[in-house]
Amino acid sequence: MDVYVGVDVGGTFTDFSIAIPAQGREILHKVPSTPAAPDAAIVAGLAEALAQHDIPPDAVVRLAHGTTVGTNALIQRKLGTVALVTTEGFRDLLEIGRQTRPKVYDIHRDNPKVLVPRHLRFEVRERMRADGTVHRPLDKAGVRRVARLLLREKVDCVAVCFLHAHSFPAHEREAAAILAELLPDSVAVITSSSVYPEFREYERSSTTVLNAALLTVMGAYLDRFTRAVRALGVPAEPTVSQSAGGLMSVSMARRFPIRSALSGPAAGAIGAAARARAAGHDRVVTLDVGGTSADVCLLTGGWPALVHSRTLAGFPLRLPALDVNSVGAGGGSIAWIDRDGLLKVGPHSAGAVPGPACYDRGGADATVTDANVLLGRLSGEALLEGRMPIRRDLAERAVAGLARRLKLDPLETAFGIASLVSATMVRALRSISVERGHDPSQFALLAFGGGGPLHATDVARELGIRRIIVPPNPGILCAEGLLDSDLATDFVEARLLRFETASLRALNAVIRSVQKQVDAWFAREKVAMSARHVAWSADLRYAGQNFELPVPLAGGPLDRAAIAAVRAAFDQAHERAYGFAQADESVEFVSLRAKLRATLPKPVPARLAARPPGAPCGMRRVAFARTSWEDAPIYRRAALAQGQSITGPAIIEQMDSTTPVFPGDVCTPDAWGNLVIERQHRA
Repeated sequence: MDVYVGVDVGGTFTDFSIAIPAQGREILHKVPSTPAAPDAAIVAGLAEALAQHDIPPDAVVRLAHGTTVGTNALIQRKLGTVALVTTEGFRDLLEIGRQTRPKVYDIHRDNPKVLVPRHLRFEVRERMRADGTVHRPLDKAGVRRVARLLLREKVDCVAVCFLHAHSFPAHEREAAAILAELLPDSVAVITSSSVYPEFREYERSSTTVLNAALLTVMGAYLDRFTRAVRALGVPAEPTVSQSAGGLMSVSMARRFPIRSALSGPAAGAIGAAARARAAGHDRVVTLDVGGTSADVCLLTGGWPALVHSRTLAGFPLRLPALDVNSVGAGGGSIAWIDRDGLLKVGPHSAGAVPGPACYDRGGADATVTDANVLLGRLSGEALLEGRMPIRRDLAERAVAGLARRLKLDPLETAFGIASLVSATMVRALRSISVERGHDPSQFALLAFGGGGPLHATDVARELGIRRIIVPPNPGILCAEGLLDSDLATDFVEARLLRFETASLRALNAVIRSVQKQVDAWFAREKVAMSARHVAWSADLRYAGQNFELPVPLAGGPLDRAAIAAVRAAFDQAHERAYGFAQADESVEFVSLRAKLRATLPKPVPARLAARPPGAPCGMRRVAFARTSWEDAPIYRRAALAQGQSITGPAIIEQMDSTTPVFPGDVCTPDAWGNLVIERQHRA
């Protein structure tokens, strides 16, 4: 009996999806997170779930998890001490950055303080030209001098970032070897060309420093986690979710912790995509609402898009990542009054500790969860199948305190909290749809996370979306997405060349270089030939442009015909993106990318079992609108039958989430167990 386990660590809960494919069995489990030591909740929850279902730990052959350890460490600045060694003249690059501001019209808001203080930034005389010729040899004596200075400092990692090292890393590697030889073994030495060899000096340096700052934090976490898992008797080597989707080994996560920084939202997008494809929905926007944030993603053709630049905790990050937009709007988001006397919600969150007031764990601030309890949308008695008691009186006290300051009725205040947090989610969804040329009304909204279904109708109404899809286990979908993921990695090689027949030899040399890295990774990970998949692409731009567009490649050497076909595809991509093409303009090749995937066995989604239609198990007064209270029947989701039609008002409860069906809307479970809600046309 092989058992697969996916674990997603959220701000409030740690979720488990346990699959036993041979039995067609899926087990769901949820425990409160332990923010001070995230691995504690994972290990305790896993032991509890296995014991409850009589599963021997040695049956677990796959253990994948998504983690927020890296992201939280960056936000809280609980990081290792980093030194930077760079080309002479570039010491202050991290502070100079770009001319853009975080908020164009906010003169008081600046970029975050750099992670490497100036006294730990060192210059070395060396210069490699953009074409790879050596303008100034590496000053090895200067590197040794830097090493002696670093011996006086207590640093955890040294990042080496030289000009043009993305294409010509010889000087970086030589300097790193000298530093590693002279510094203690406890000090890690990394190069920018090993982290991700992208061009653009500032972004590459920032990404390398972020990776360096996380090495000790993630290393300590992964050491504790793997030791505890082994102590449970689980033989599986854990894997970690990546920002770009897919899994990586623990050894790779130790070397490149920055790749796991956005792993939870990425796993959710993968799980949502798998559910959407299975049910035949290829145009979907996702809404994943957890305890601290709401994550949104747009799926076209059943797959999320990939981006190569974004910010993390205010710092530029140049790495592949699924195009997921996150905002501070979750169940634990705290409602507060700004200096202007107006009600605001988030981005600060009560998290798991102390949590919303209604959890009775010491929280006193009014949160989105407390508001939903007062509105009747959430149970005022218990969640998690009764395992988490809810104190409605504490929610009322927290919201009433806020209402007095606003001079409003508590229920009106609760409705305002729910409306404001939904408005934040709407803005996030507009940024990935309307602002990119997509009409959200032409998409379905797939809502998941513990809070996604609660706010889906309010969000869909604002965006003109008519269909809402709630997957079978919405609160566990991120963990489920980990079991839908494959082992994956990315390689890139940057080389500025004319993309034309005259450059064939140089272009094919780049392809051969990346192919060697591809073959080495598959061999190192012991991937069978039948499980190997590679997607090739080239970043191209018109000569003189500042930004490039990705164009798919077939793989293998280029010839004249391939050059012409790829050039035509680039012109078409440029016209789609910018509304015009310049067929007579020269095109530049900027980078070659290879996205690798080693397919893993996956559990097959279960179809909804045949059963008679479920009947209501109770009634509850629910506020679906500011002045509209309804007596809503309560259904247990596990009792609903395929095709059963439920016309709102209604409340559908399950272990990991609650789905309100607004008055007049029609909810029908489909063959795959999804709740499909068709909204009636109303303002």
